[in-house]
Amino acid sequence: MQQRFKDLITAIRESNGYDSISLHEPKFNESDKKTVLNCIDSSYVSSVGENVRKVESKLQEITGSKYAIATSTGTAALHTSLILAKVTVDSEVLTQSLSFIATANAISYCGAKPIFIDIDLETMGMCPKSLKLFLEKNAFLKKGKCFNKLSGKVIAACVPVHTFGHPAKIDAILEICNEWNISLIEDAAESLGSRYLDKHTGTFGLISATSFNGNKIVTAGGGGCVFTNSEELAIKARHITTTARLIHPWEIGHDEIGFNYRMPNINASLLLSQLNRFSEILSKKRSLSHRYHQYCKESGINFLCEPKKTYSNYWLNQIMVDNLEERNQVLSYGHKLGVQVRPCWQLLPSLKMYKNCYQFNIVNAKKAYETLVSLPSSPHLKLEFNI
Repeated sequence: MQQRFKDLITAIRESNGYDSISLHEPKFNESDKKTVLNCIDSSYVSSVGENVRKVESKLQEITGSKYAIATSTGTAALHTSLILAKVTVDSEVLTQSLSFIATANAISYCGAKPIFIDIDLETMGMCPKSLKLFLEKNAFLKKGKCFNKLSGKVIAACVPVHTFGHPAKIDAILEICNEWNISLIEDAAESLGSRYLDKHTGTFGLISATSFNGNKIVTAGGGGCVFTNSEELAIKARHITTTARLIHPWEIGHDEIGFNYRMPNINASLLLSQLNRFSEILSKKRSLSHRYHQYCKESGINFLCEPKKTYSNYWLNQIMVDNLEERNQVLSYGHKLGVQVRPCWQLLPSLKMYKNCYQFNIVNAKKAYETLVSLPSSPHLKLEFNI
């Protein structure tokens, strides 16, 4: 392993006095604790309460989305989004080969099959060129629907991911989806605060989902949110995520299969406190990435910067090494020093559940898997670099 990588990990280790330096962890203050305790005192800790409504309002303000529906997890938000886009059994969904497994799992929950498209190495999101080429070679339009020549199934949706918080080339992807009459669903689980062409991620497509898991930029402990500009879809989302329960003074009735997916009020209380200082947290995240970038630039290390035309939340900071062997050496050295440097996820089509799904020339995704290393990225992380 090259000395420059050892020096980087050692500098992270020496800047922080912890026994173990996590990849990304939350930091709570007295306001967070007070807000949660107030929620407990109110007794409204489940899926009914004013904190849920306040969270949704705050998220609409941050993103510019007309409607926000808070959910129990990011995966629940994505599953709901796919249902709203009419993804059903025997349909197919285009998504990218590099993502957390929840992206593919949510598609499977609908009984649909994922088709894995390559990524763009600048953004680590879906590659528009690869998407366009796949459709030109393998798809056709019939009666307003897009069909896969290889399987004969309807391609109902496309789910690009704003990977590591960096916006994908979403305008190009949207144009392709519109041309082929495919619903665009943005997996914005990692990108709260990120913008493309000064427009917030998750507001380009028909619908989108984000996550507030414990390792995200702000957290509800768990939690997620569905975003849409469609009133009809927002009403539907709110209905099916609340077990499709019919409103009545005392009768408990339901009119379709629904899900217990609403965010509990106690989780929303924690999230609300952090959202109230979101700009401060986002500023710390970007300041941390700037320190990393400057160090890597001086040290000759390839640091993954925010793509052109974007403003990234830098959820996870990434470096790119030369090959798989060097990646493993960097990971081993970090583990030895108690510094949680991590690889990116195993490619989705390499997992046994998805190995029989179609994958389209995923060359860039394979390179990313073999060479990307995630650096500790908690907003409160200390970095004392001599640069």
